[in-house]
Amino acid sequence: MSKVCEITGKRFMVGNNVSHSKRRTKRRFDINLFDKKFFLPEDKRWVKLKVSAAGLRVINKVGVQAAIKSAQEKGYLSAKI
Repeated sequence: MSKVCEITGKRFMVGNNVSHSKRRTKRRFDINLFDKKFFLPEDKRWVKLKVSAAGLRVINKVGVQAAIKSAQEKGYLSAKI
């Protein structure tokens, strides 16, 4: 599975390791990703999502149902939920 937040669509970033002699080699900055279960009270069921720390903040702010609906409209989340 890919390391992508299902709420915000965040992915890894690419940058450089810079040594003391300023030699640059490519590296990858992974996101802070969690596997979380959320309860949907409207459907009375649990949903498993891969969510970044920023995605958790969005869910806390607008609610689970609204965050899922917004992610589906933007194409970050498949229509499985």
